[in-house]
Amino acid sequence: MEFRIADSTIRVNVSDRDAALAAIEARLRAGRGFALATLNLDHLVKLREDARFRAAYGVHDFVSADGRPVQWLGRLAGRPVPLVTGSDLVRPLLAVAARANAPVGLVGGREATMVLAAERLRAEIPDLDVRLCLAPSMGFDPEGEEARAVLDRLEGAGVRLALLALGAPRQERLAALGRARWPGMGFVSIGAGLDFVAGAQRRAPVWMRRAALEWLWRLGGQPGRLAGRYLRCALILPGEALRAARLRGEARRP
Repeated sequence: MEFRIADSTIRVNVSDRDAALAAIEARLRAGRGFALATLNLDHLVKLREDARFRAAYGVHDFVSADGRPVQWLGRLAGRPVPLVTGSDLVRPLLAVAARANAPVGLVGGREATMVLAAERLRAEIPDLDVRLCLAPSMGFDPEGEEARAVLDRLEGAGVRLALLALGAPRQERLAALGRARWPGMGFVSIGAGLDFVAGAQRRAPVWMRRAALEWLWRLGGQPGRLAGRYLRCALILPGEALRAARLRGEARRP
């Protein structure tokens, strides 16, 4: 599935979660870096407005569908993709890192949350090696000096897989910088994934996730922050649906 935005084409290329995890494990074992982003409607809104965000997405090796609307659009376009969210990837990715003997670094908004998440994950996943938990300053520039210092600290600690829980677009832009600065390191943007592990946020019950109602759960918990975001997402959905339908039509032409 692909999305054409301004001068860029964003491709959802994770068509099988287990195959993607196997590819990541092979890269970790070989010392080859990568960056993985999880695309959702909020990202599609921001990608229209932010050229640096688009450029960052362009250097990601893996892009998955994070959210039912992106999955539905893929189905409408005749190019179905599985739902592979950043939050759901945390434990499988860390299990892969443990098997590959790849040290891990956690980068997020609150160091105490990451330390607690690291403790819980170490207890769950045998041989997991979390080397570093870092919290950049509020409003840091993901291409600035502090970002470079964060990346250098990860490299200095021997980290080979960095989970970035900074929110879009900062986490993806930091991943793109890291991909260039330390090409042997893997970067995965996971949004609120570590908050869920640590219990700093409660995730929607499984039945709501299965019913595609996780957005409603989140909106109920943070209406002031999310109402405007979800409205902007809803406004672009009809246009994206038309584009997806056109892609399906183009694929059917002889």
